[in-house]
Amino acid sequence: MSQTWPTGALAPSSRVTVVRAPDWDGPWQVEFRGTVDAMGAPEPNEHAQALSGELLYWVTFDTPQYDSGGDGPYRKAQIWGRYLRTEQESEA
Repeated sequence: MSQTWPTGALAPSSRVTVVRAPDWDGPWQVEFRGTVDAMGAPEPNEHAQALSGELLYWVTFDTPQYDSGGDGPYRKAQIWGRYLRTEQESEA
């Protein structure tokens, strides 16, 4: 796991809202708050459906959450960058 933080990535300890996808019922049951975790630096998302340059972030959840399949509760997970909204974006 790389510890080199990518240029332009959300900083460790950034407050975020994990949002639901506009085009499908997931990846989580609800939107919720969390914090970008410094456990591991953001990594390139190599999934076939990832956006160009999209990163995966470790996020610690304020409260345990269930995914769209009903699994959980999870307290932390690796979240695709497109599903994270920062506090600044939330207030805009």
